[in-house]
Amino acid sequence: MDFGINYSTQAASLLVAGHVRVDRFKTPDWPDMIQEAQSFCPVSVHFELRAGNGTLAKVDWRRIQLISEQTATPFVNLHLDPRIKHYPELQIDTTDPQESRRVLDQIIADLNTAAQNIEPGRIIGENVPYRGWDDKSLRPAVVPGNIRRILDETGCGLLLDISHARISARYLGMDERDYMEQLPVDRLRELHFTGVHRIGNRLQDHLEALEPDWEILDWVLERISCGDWSHPWLFVFEYGGIGEKFAGRSETEVIASQVPRLYELVKVI
Repeated sequence: MDFGINYSTQAASLLVAGHVRVDRFKTPDWPDMIQEAQSFCPVSVHFELRAGNGTLAKVDWRRIQLISEQTATPFVNLHLDPRIKHYPELQIDTTDPQESRRVLDQIIADLNTAAQNIEPGRIIGENVPYRGWDDKSLRPAVVPGNIRRILDETGCGLLLDISHARISARYLGMDERDYMEQLPVDRLRELHFTGVHRIGNRLQDHLEALEPDWEILDWVLERISCGDWSHPWLFVFEYGGIGEKFAGRSETEVIASQVPRLYELVKVI
C-alpha cells in the first residue's frame, strides 16, 4: 500500500530534509500544484467530482483522463454527495423511501455517466460526512446500505474516508465500527484518514490525529490485515494543504511527528 499525504510546503520541506517518507503527494486537479508537487515525488490526483446532482454531463472527461494518465493515478474518485441546493423541496435528513430512491437513482445515473468516459473498474466512490441540518449533504447518500447498493449496481470501488464515516455515524446515531462494517469494504480501493475534533458543536476533520483517532485507525488496518476487508492501493493522511483554508492545519510539528508513525503502520499491512 502506498502512503500519501496532502501536498503542502511543510510536508515537502520535511521530505527533502529526510525527516519523513512519502510515496505520493495528494493534490487536487490543479495543474500548477500538480507540477510543483511532482518536483518532490509522484502525486495522486483527487478530483472534485460529485455524484448525485446531475452535473457530470458537463465535465471535461478527456481532461480527467489525461490528468490521471499523466500522473499515473489509477483511480478516478467521485464524491457520493447529493447537495441540498439541488433538491430544495427535500429535507436534508429525509428518510422517506421514495425521496431516498430518487436521490440514489441520481447518484447511480451520475456514476453511469462517468462510466461512459472512464472504465468502471477505475471509478471509486467516496463516502462524505453528514452532519444533519448543519451541513449540505443529503442523508440518503451516507446510509451504509445505500452506499453498498450504489456501488454494487454500478460496479465501482470504494474510497473509504474514515473520518467522514465516523462523523456520519455519530449523526446517524450509529456505532462508528458498525457503520464502517456495513459499507462495501469488499470493494475498498483507497483509504483516507485524519483526526476528528469537536469544535464548538461541530465535528471537524482534516486535523491532527488524537488518541481516539489512532485507536480507530488500528482497528481499520487490522480489518484489512486479516483479510476481512479488501486491500487498498493507497492510504492518505489528509492533513495540510496550500492556501488560507489550511492556515493552522499544516503544522510542521504535526507532520513531522505523525507521518513517521502512520508510515510504519501502513507499510506493515
